[in-house]
Amino acid sequence: MRIIDRRENPKGKNLPNRQHFMRRTGRYIQDLVKESVRKRNIKDIGKEEKVSISSESIREPSFHHARGSGRRKAIFPGNKEFSRGDRIRKPQGGGEGGGKSGADDGEGHDEFAFTLSREEFLNFLFEDLELPDLVKKSLKEMTALKPRRAGFRRDGTPATLDIGRTAQMALGRRIALRRPKNEDIEELERKIATFGKLDCLSSEEENELEALTRLLAYVKERQKVVPWLDPVDTRYRNYEEYREPNTNAVMFCIMDVSGSMGEREKDLAKRFFLLLYLFLEQCYERIDIVFIRHTHTAREVDEDTFFHETETGGTVVSTAFIEMKKIIDERYPPSEWNIYAAQASDGDNYSGDTATCVLLLGKEILPLCQYCSYVEIIEEKERDLMRDETIGNELWMAYRTLAVDERYAAHFAMKRVGKSSDIFPVFLELFEKKDAA
Repeated sequence: MRIIDRRENPKGKNLPNRQHFMRRTGRYIQDLVKESVRKRNIKDIGKEEKVSISSESIREPSFHHARGSGRRKAIFPGNKEFSRGDRIRKPQGGGEGGGKSGADDGEGHDEFAFTLSREEFLNFLFEDLELPDLVKKSLKEMTALKPRRAGFRRDGTPATLDIGRTAQMALGRRIALRRPKNEDIEELERKIATFGKLDCLSSEEENELEALTRLLAYVKERQKVVPWLDPVDTRYRNYEEYREPNTNAVMFCIMDVSGSMGEREKDLAKRFFLLLYLFLEQCYERIDIVFIRHTHTAREVDEDTFFHETETGGTVVSTAFIEMKKIIDERYPPSEWNIYAAQASDGDNYSGDTATCVLLLGKEILPLCQYCSYVEIIEEKERDLMRDETIGNELWMAYRTLAVDERYAAHFAMKRVGKSSDIFPVFLELFEKKDAA
């Protein structure tokens, strides 16, 4: 008797298998994620990714019969083309997978394709950047103070007067104080008028008329004492400030693209930019990215041109800040947008331009920005020699005067980067500055 269990798998039963698979193939997936980071646009980093790895990388050990030893018997179907001892020519196409065409050497391997979820993709990305789990989970929302309704108050401006609530308060006061109604006065006046139509009044009628006259006078006086609307009735709409997530942010990516910035430097810059974008994505509903590249001149470009097109020329950093200020004035008013700026450079600049850069940053750019970061990309072998932040080239030392100035220290940070794992301190400092503010 053979028993087959055909019950459906419990919910989530395949999750441990997937996690085990990810651990086994982590090294291969890590390389694929690195390649994807180079090819993808920054806004596409947080999306799912379909990857393919060789079946050889996921093959597990197994027991089988040794083909070159032992004795075995087998029965094969007959054929009309070959006899025992005939030599069969090797197929020219070769290969066992990877499409219709085979490999050049006659051998091939099937590929195993699967999809990385957004969370899995980011985990591999953060692992490459050596980002601690604590920081991965501590993306917090930036908030801003905005007014909202909070009941009513007795004083305020005419623009905030609530007519409906004021009328309700006046009605309640009139009922509580028993203010005479106009109908009551009209009724008394009708009764008095009936006595005036009589030619002769008895003593009882005269007494009743006198009583009605006194009552009418009292009612009218009472109506004056208890007015229809009193200043005590007025109610004004009250507002209080509360913290609400901002919805709009713009991220300015500024990079030197002169001849000294090679593919390695641009790749490190892109990793820093995408980290900042992922951070902002957690805080805002809408994010615009503006790419500004510069040599001795600066211009706004698309992302593909920003990272891949090469240019020649000197380096004049101030042109990028002038272009950024121009774009802010035209499209991104600070009253409606949260502005972030990130600059990546190898530290070179025209010597006569450095003072202009500091002046533009301090007077024009930083007052408009929520946060501004400067990343100087150096050679990996120079990391140990340049650990001291008090030494550096002219541009570094000039920026340092802003970083230590208490007016700008809360929203300006600068770091040196020699390899991908060095990007995390910049990201960490961004969090520290935010929390301190």
